[in-house]
Amino acid sequence: MNHLQKYLVDEFVEDYQEGHLNRRDALKRIAGITGMAAAIQLLAACGQPTTTAAPTSAPAPTTAAEAPTSAPAPTSAPAPAGSVANSVAADDPTISAQAVEFPGADATLRGYLARPVAEGTYPIVLVCHENRGLTPHIEDVTRRVAKAGYIGLAVDLLAREGGTSKVADQASIPGLLSGAPPARHVQDFKSGLTYVQGQPYAQADKIGMVGFCFGGGVTWLVAAGIPELRAAVPFYGPPPPAEQLPNVSAAVLAIYAERDQRINGSLPTVEAAMQANGKTFKSIIYPASDHAFHNDTGTRYNPEAATAAWAETLAWFEQYVKA
Repeated sequence: MNHLQKYLVDEFVEDYQEGHLNRRDALKRIAGITGMAAAIQLLAACGQPTTTAAPTSAPAPTTAAEAPTSAPAPTSAPAPAGSVANSVAADDPTISAQAVEFPGADATLRGYLARPVAEGTYPIVLVCHENRGLTPHIEDVTRRVAKAGYIGLAVDLLAREGGTSKVADQASIPGLLSGAPPARHVQDFKSGLTYVQGQPYAQADKIGMVGFCFGGGVTWLVAAGIPELRAAVPFYGPPPPAEQLPNVSAAVLAIYAERDQRINGSLPTVEAAMQANGKTFKSIIYPASDHAFHNDTGTRYNPEAATAAWAETLAWFEQYVKA
């Protein structure tokens, strides 16, 4: 298995153990990656799942030391009021949002583009979806990017299957995504970036990226594969293979959840590698929060942590993309 496949298998096993997935759904998702025999063996080794406790509000996050950089340390942005205060409606009059198609290396690709309607040129922020594909939630996140003064492009990594909404068996999506070579995902974002850079309203040299869960892992890969990227914010995503970390040129803000020990275990190694290679790196761990806490359509949504993390994301882009 590649590192994204292993990440997803471990995630679904954990979801089953914590009661977020029933056995049937866990088997379908894991089998789509490993095959049914291996999936049965994995779940058999887990024992009985536990009951998941309701999420609690998060106190102030803890922040790891930032790796050496010539730029000043970013300041925290104030958190907006309200549990889903950052959500932006599709008909918000200050932005334009629509599905788009653009040429890829080997296929016509799809995505969702949102931008401010006011005249002018704007920096670019690429958005990568979770292991469920380009969902309405990720479209909302892309509109939030536009509301903050950027051109947001979420690339649908299932374009070759006709797009996320055309996949009949939604449980097969993680297998389809992780079964593709990771380099293909990077290339699809390169193609998406080229498309946006060609628009008259784009500031072609000011580029950032944000991604969540599986998309956080892809964000790390893009940060290592697209040198023009100025800033990257992976939310609780698996880091790339160690040999790729020296290729990261973007300033990376890595977002973690305190209870997400499966992902947090990689943090010391990532911090050490980024510091050893002179990269700009900062990590924030949000207490009393779980994996996928930013997704306001999911069971692990934590409104306080999500609002604070989004404010930190925008502050990071303000410093490293807009500057």
